[in-house]
Amino acid sequence: MDAMKVFDRRRVLKATTGILAGLVVAGTPLAVVAKGRAWAIELGALSSEEAAKLVAMARTLFPHDRLDDLAYAGVVRSIDEESRKDDRLLKLLKAGVRSLPDNFAKLSEPERVSALKTMEAGDFFQTMRLKTVQRLYASPMAYACFGYQGESFSEGGYLLRGFNDLHWLPEVPLEDSGPMPLG
Repeated sequence: MDAMKVFDRRRVLKATTGILAGLVVAGTPLAVVAKGRAWAIELGALSSEEAAKLVAMARTLFPHDRLDDLAYAGVVRSIDEESRKDDRLLKLLKAGVRSLPDNFAKLSEPERVSALKTMEAGDFFQTMRLKTVQRLYASPMAYACFGYQGESFSEGGYLLRGFNDLHWLPEVPLEDSGPMPLG
């Protein structure tokens, strides 16, 4: 065992994070380091810097501490893919990203919120808000985080498959539960 170096997952991730970050070039995958982990998303229309700002914006709009940044990056990947086919959307995104502070992705959450409040009535903000909510809460990663099992119609519905198993919600007092069925 002395002659053999043992690498645990943490050491490997630390070693490869710098390599992945060094490979980022516009038009190639966006490599982002999040809490010591490395991952990448393919981009076609947006640059890595633009995508990083949009990931930070999506997280600021819908913050969930337990949800990994990868879920928000998936939102941006989906928006990037859509913008390749829609010139109007691409122009809106690029102009909107330019209106954000240069260091937006590195600002604290209160600073990002403050920057976004100045533009919340505009098309860019409203488009990002809508597209983020549509894509974030339809992702399997969000399903797993929030305890949602996905669609249930094909499985016979929720009544016998976890209708009341969201343990992170408080129990409803019996008097607030509505009328009880007879029989």
